[in-house]
Amino acid sequence: MSAGLNNPDSHEPLTPAMFHVLLALAGEDLHGYAILKEVELRTSGKVKLSTGTLYGIIKRLLADGLIIERRSRPAEADDDERRRYYRLTTQGREVAAAEAERMDELLSVARARNLLKRPRPA
Repeated sequence: MSAGLNNPDSHEPLTPAMFHVLLALAGEDLHGYAILKEVELRTSGKVKLSTGTLYGIIKRLLADGLIIERRSRPAEADDDERRRYYRLTTQGREVAAAEAERMDELLSVARARNLLKRPRPA
């Protein structure tokens, strides 16, 4: 995946789990457990990432420059020193947007072929 990251449109498709993690971080900076809960909430429980899967994805996204570990921390009362907080990079947002566009194009074809009746609300 690294070769095409300078041009978000030329990257290979993300795995669904990677895309879910980027979507969770597109809203706000989160720690690992909060990412798991956000994915579960946004998918109405249909997607439940294991911690092993999540941290493998985080390692890959960090290496690819799509997310960074945040250096600043929340107020002490809201923080647990064991938590690591992650932030979507500009490049990560661009890759996630390119993936969303790719998926939107596929859904347009599916609608044109009467596989989907109507768009779903976000």
